[in-house]
Amino acid sequence: MNAPSARRGAEGPMPSSSARFLEEPAGEVDVAIVGAGAAGIAAARRLLASGLTVAVLEARRRVGGRAATTLLNGHPVDLGAHWLHNGPINPLVRLGRARGEPLRPAPGERHLFIGSRPATRAERAALARAFALADAAIGRAMAGPDRPAASVLPPLGPFGRRVVATEGLVSGRPFGEVSLHDVPDMAYGDNLFVAGGLGAYVARLARGLPVRLATAARSLDWSGEGVRIGTGAGTLRARAAVVTLPMAVLQREGLRFTPALPVPVQEAIHGFLPGVYEHVILHWPDAPFRGPDRLAGLLSGPGSGHEEPPGLLTRIDGTPFHFFELDLPAASRFDGRDPDAPGRYARAVLADRFGPRAIRRLRVCRSTAWRHDPLSRASWAVVPPGLVPIRDRLRAPVGERIWFAGEALSRAQWGTVGGAWEEGERAASEIAARLRRG
Repeated sequence: MNAPSARRGAEGPMPSSSARFLEEPAGEVDVAIVGAGAAGIAAARRLLASGLTVAVLEARRRVGGRAATTLLNGHPVDLGAHWLHNGPINPLVRLGRARGEPLRPAPGERHLFIGSRPATRAERAALARAFALADAAIGRAMAGPDRPAASVLPPLGPFGRRVVATEGLVSGRPFGEVSLHDVPDMAYGDNLFVAGGLGAYVARLARGLPVRLATAARSLDWSGEGVRIGTGAGTLRARAAVVTLPMAVLQREGLRFTPALPVPVQEAIHGFLPGVYEHVILHWPDAPFRGPDRLAGLLSGPGSGHEEPPGLLTRIDGTPFHFFELDLPAASRFDGRDPDAPGRYARAVLADRFGPRAIRRLRVCRSTAWRHDPLSRASWAVVPPGLVPIRDRLRAPVGERIWFAGEALSRAQWGTVGGAWEEGERAASEIAARLRRG
């Protein structure tokens, strides 16, 4: 199932993969995997390579989870995750290079506008200093006790508000709700993109895997030996299970456990906050931005009254497509409103900034709403101040037969597809070692 959208494009979703989709859930396997997002795909690949039998159950009609690529005007465009963050430690970057995937570095230079004019060199330098001051303050404070990340920031000058807003956008929550000890890496120089879309890349990695689509796992019984997973198509038995559902879905009992999970595990699951990061996807051939894949900052000039959009990624893959980003405060404005409201907002902001003539050929293609998707409930999971240990608590197996995996459990790469992949491989390696001992 794709993320809800304001308008469907003329073309539907890209085929998710040529995976070996199961006709029925297998009766018994070594390991059952709940969810065919990046963590589930990584776990399945690692377990199969270890010689174990696997079945992957996926509620959507495609693989990839919150990494999904669709075709718009013949161009592949990501509806969810798009960046390959933290290149030196991202397993999908290493794997992509080994496979010959079309990776390209994210440009370091960004567009910066003050009002409707390009920023001066001095203004660019002032913004860079503000970010540097914030990074240095966060780095120093991390040696001390945990607290809200925003509380450690010093005065940042005239661009301080922009720095705090950007930190909140990439964190998925207002910066005062994010743990100081869990601030995401803001180093954009080590990030990459993959031509054709990150979702399409993740789907290629599912080729040949035993996946059953449109098959939601409803219950997981671990009262006896092994596990029994109930679905609408029957019961799957396994020696162990990997659960990769988003934390926000588990919080709403998207999977029932019998017996109930231990209280510390339940508390850890419910400790996460839903992170929100949405796209309004624009087709804007006349946009005043040159060069592919560059971030754009639209700041207000003194007394201008211009609204500052949370973020903008321009000319994706060298095309006329752009991501107008919405953070939690911006996205929340449209809860309960009609699905075209985010697109109208994006048009209004850009018209106010650059004038009505500049947007005469601007078309709103999609507006995502991962926070309302019942199979996601969020863009990613966020740890609030004081609760950083919940990640490690969930990495420990339950009853030596249930492992959790996903981006929420990655300390260095949380909120990313690379983090989900890393955790899927970690859980699979632990299971393989455990089953070999057994």
